Amino acid sequence: MPEGPELHLASQFVNKMCDGVVFSGPVRKSEVSKNPDVPFTCEAYCITATSRGKEVKLTLTPIKCEDDPKRRAKGRQVDQPMDVVFRFGMSGYFRFTGEDELPKHAHLRFYTKEKPCRVLSFVDTRRFGSWQPNGTWQPDRGPCIMFEYKRFRENVLSNLSDRAFDRPICEVLLNQKYFNGIGNYLRAEILYRPNIPPFVCARNVLEGLELEDTLDEKTVKNEFPTSKVNELAQISASTKSKKKTTNQESGDLLRLCHTVPLEVVSLGGKGYDPEKTDYSTFMAWLQCYYVDGMKTMRDHNGRTMWFQGDPGPMAPKGSKSPKPKKRVKKEDDHDYTEKEKAAESRCESTTKKQRVVKRETPKREGNARSKEGTSKRGKTQEVVQQSETRPKSRKRKSNNTDKSSGEQSRTRRVTRQNSK
Repeated sequence: MPEGPELHLASQFVNKMCDGVVFSGPVRKSEVSKNPDVPFTCEAYCITATSRGKEVKLTLTPIKCEDDPKRRAKGRQVDQPMDVVFRFGMSGYFRFTGEDELPKHAHLRFYTKEKPCRVLSFVDTRRFGSWQPNGTWQPDRGPCIMFEYKRFRENVLSNLSDRAFDRPICEVLLNQKYFNGIGNYLRAEILYRPNIPPFVCARNVLEGLELEDTLDEKTVKNEFPTSKVNELAQISASTKSKKKTTNQESGDLLRLCHTVPLEVVSLGGKGYDPEKTDYSTFMAWLQCYYVDGMKTMRDHNGRTMWFQGDPGPMAPKGSKSPKPKKRVKKEDDHDYTEKEKAAESRCESTTKKQRVVKRETPKREGNARSKEGTSKRGKTQEVVQQSETRPKSRKRKSNNTDKSSGEQSRTRRVTRQNSK
């Protein structure tokens, strides 16, 4: 699922690809999407993007035509900017392609004015994402963990009396009211650095922190220098194994909620590219999430938590740790190569054949049994009919014999009387 760093990289991608590009015409939605239509039509407009936590806002700004101002009135042309707020769900991202190369799951499309036409598309394979025309940032979401650090820190520490902080720290980190931008992999990495058990009371972890952090905001807003990016990109397996046993990070959890996502942003130096298949840099950066040797446990909401050591006193009772799966990107079918697609289709065809064979074999056995049953039933019915017919014939014979014997006795009596 895309988290705060991924949405920020998405906004950077839009700004980079749409810089100096003029868009035109209506915003078109796919027929299968259940999201609202975007009522925006303009002969010439530009697109810019900003991110905040787990949301991205596209601003559609009309370009004024000084030579012919009457054009704006034709065809219900819009002369005011419009904000469209996106939430990516499980698999949302932006893509900029030619009109004849539209992705299969492009559910919202912005067309350029040039010829041949190009299209900025919001692609969402699983369709959990959403957009809101004339939208604003969701009021239930807190300040951004990356770019509103001071407000984020104040929002958390000034509301520790809230009942939300009675829960385990690993579950509170997913509460977007206070930790806007943190998802499953970030919470695992953040709690691993200071070696905090995931299932301890959140209030106990946070109540000792100071309201103001001494971290220099200038260095924070500049994210990370290129030297730091290269250092993170060249993490080897040996250094990675050392970090599993020793954690040297600061114990300020809120600071880590800010700096760890910025490290992920720094790793995306090549730009936002959802089609890339090489995740070696990101995999080398991970220290806990999907790392061999780490433990897993489902929290009270059913989400898998990766950690090391003792889970903590608030761990769910009787919860079974899910079996670790191979890290394969499932969300987008375009992430597979042609060889992988062919292999996957072969596997699916063989599994389907096995299922068909399994389904047919019991039917044959059932048919044989039914035939045996019917044959047995037929035999039993014949036996019953014979048994029913035999007594009747015997009764008839006995009746005939009785009649003949009666007539003989009568004739004997008559002869005796005549003789007398």
